[in-house]
Amino acid sequence: MDNKTMLEGILWDLKCLGDLFLHGSIESGTPSLHKTFKESLMEILTLQNELYTLMSEEGMYTVSNVAETKITKTKNKFEPTLEEG
Repeated sequence: MDNKTMLEGILWDLKCLGDLFLHGSIESGTPSLHKTFKESLMEILTLQNELYTLMSEEGMYTVSNVAETKITKTKNKFEPTLEEG
């Protein structure tokens, strides 16, 4: 397994843990449990950011910019559907 594949897997795991901790902090029943989930969420988000930054610097995770006209076109395409709901 190459480094990129391994790091993508770890990044995916961090994203899943972040989602779990987010919902845990929202749904926790006691202040101490809420604090624990919130602190864990912040740690996971920090790790996720650090890994993303590392992968970006190594050219493993690239983000392409989308032209504003494409965003507007897509928004206009779906806007009537959103207004109906």
